[in-house]
Amino acid sequence: MKTTLNSARAHISSHPRLCLLIAFLSIQVLVLSIARTPNDVVSEPECPSGRVYVYNLPPTFNKHLLLQNCTDLHPYNWQCGIATNHGYGAAATELRRVLPENLSVIFHHRILTHKCRTTEPESATAYYIPFYAGLAVGKYLWTNDTSKRDLSCRRMLKWVQKQKYWQKSNGSDHFMAIGRITWDFRRLTDPGQIWGSTFLNMPDMQNVTRFIIEKAPADARDVSVPYPTGFHPETKYNLREWQKYARGYNRSSLFTFIGATRGWVSNDFRGLLLSYCYNESGHCRVVDCSVSACSTDASVIVEALLGSEFCLQPRGDSFTRRSVFDCMVAGSVPVFFWKRTAYDQYRRFLPGEPKSYSVFIDHEEVRRNGTSLIKDVLMGFSKEEIRRKREKVIETIPRLIYAMSNGGLRDFKDAFDVALDGVLERIKKGKEWDDFL
Repeated sequence: MKTTLNSARAHISSHPRLCLLIAFLSIQVLVLSIARTPNDVVSEPECPSGRVYVYNLPPTFNKHLLLQNCTDLHPYNWQCGIATNHGYGAAATELRRVLPENLSVIFHHRILTHKCRTTEPESATAYYIPFYAGLAVGKYLWTNDTSKRDLSCRRMLKWVQKQKYWQKSNGSDHFMAIGRITWDFRRLTDPGQIWGSTFLNMPDMQNVTRFIIEKAPADARDVSVPYPTGFHPETKYNLREWQKYARGYNRSSLFTFIGATRGWVSNDFRGLLLSYCYNESGHCRVVDCSVSACSTDASVIVEALLGSEFCLQPRGDSFTRRSVFDCMVAGSVPVFFWKRTAYDQYRRFLPGEPKSYSVFIDHEEVRRNGTSLIKDVLMGFSKEEIRRKREKVIETIPRLIYAMSNGGLRDFKDAFDVALDGVLERIKKGKEWDDFL
């Protein structure tokens, strides 16, 4: 046998072409064996709905807006250091609330570091416009000079209109994130309507998809996304630890209300709830934001929400309310009084069946029958029914938060992932957003 093997080797070595052929075939076998590993056979494309290109806007439309002098900003709605930690705010251990305007900063940073970002625009499915509209407009909302609210918006659109890929689609495959409610960008031509910018009424914005914290019901290009909260885990372990903590917390109050009265609003429903909670101290835990630092320090809010089975969520200054997301992240079951506060807004992010995670009590019914109706309804739920609702809330937390960026390689999907996947899928298939809700 040994003699035969040596003879074969001698024969092969005496034929150089045969040696090359064998070497070539060996390499092919090796390549095929690597290409056909089980992991690759079953794996999905890394970015099945395509890739996103980020425009390199002049910094006057984003970065420079973060450097505004704090004395120029309205004290009720702004705070210094808005861009701390890429828009996530201060560290989670400080429990400071994140402003809605941070939404644009968070989306910009997340897309820049996402695995599906491309630096080659010709290979992109969608194009992201990193314009910090909430910051650009918000600075002038409390001034009488309405023209300044539109100035940066018009200049940004003038810049983007010159871009090759905008001209190909007229903006229909473009999207952006806007860190205020839609009504801050829809000033009417009626001279009596002086609030806000006209940004979303401008003709060139009609094809652009915009992620916004409260949408206009009749505008399919407005897509509601959750308000940013102060909780932004980096890993699935961090998330699971918080969910476990919220699930096991001893909730000593039946319900809580966090808010302040609006003296300029006739028949103020929030004022009604505030008075009711003060009178129902045995069942309701109240955080009066007229005397507490609700806008910055979240510790008192988180403690109240963790300690309550339910949280009352009336409409805010508009139909939506940031407190809804603070409530659910704390594992408290939200009680809604208007369907537009959540059900008609965040359908891609919330469970499909409202009763599975929340309670609805019509505000008109409360006015007719008295605020004691609230306690009666909530006390009507058994401990097991409350547990099931809470479990659904806790299960939903990942889709309501904006996690820390790690290049899109996280082992759970957060609100940003849900939003980005949705817009890429919609643009790739050429359908309206509602088809994917």
